[in-house]
Amino acid sequence: MMRCSKHTLAALMITLIVGCKENIREGGKLPPPINVYTIGPGDRFEIVVIGDTSFPKEYVVSSDGTVDFPFLHRQRVAGYEAQDMASHVRELLMKGEFFRDPVVIVSVKEFNSKRVTIGGAVTKPGDVPFMPNLTLLRVITGAGGFTATASHNNVLITRRLPDGQRATASFAVDSISEGRASDVLLQAGDNIYVYERNF
Repeated sequence: MMRCSKHTLAALMITLIVGCKENIREGGKLPPPINVYTIGPGDRFEIVVIGDTSFPKEYVVSSDGTVDFPFLHRQRVAGYEAQDMASHVRELLMKGEFFRDPVVIVSVKEFNSKRVTIGGAVTKPGDVPFMPNLTLLRVITGAGGFTATASHNNVLITRRLPDGQRATASFAVDSISEGRASDVLLQAGDNIYVYERNF
């Protein structure tokens, strides 16, 4: 029986690693994302009352879905979309005669009540706060990028559909990075999993 030295075994392993090829699966397809941008507990948003500098700008929704506003005291905001909440706050300010005809703008800075999860071969797996126009590449970058053993071309996204079913598709991230495929718009609740390469 032939015996291999440590150097021979190391050279053999390098040859196997260099010679291995990933199972590239491109052209993954999922149903388009359906996102409802309602505000919920933990979300961070900004209110601007045009022409007034005394009204605080940033707020975080408490666990019971309320926010303590100046003049208006504690108000329930969970369940409102940004535009609807702006209209509601405007009506309350006018009703209390704090402002005659205010222009109120609400913009959500962070949807902590809505998350996207990424796991597998990334540097920092975990939950990512959802934001409008969040994409697969942005989530991977936010998770610290791929690990050294990650398969860039076997990234799964699992999405819940309106009927309660789930759909899963595999995406080749290298194709997206190189401009050969479009980045993937994500939906709140999507689960991303990055496989490791098979050697």
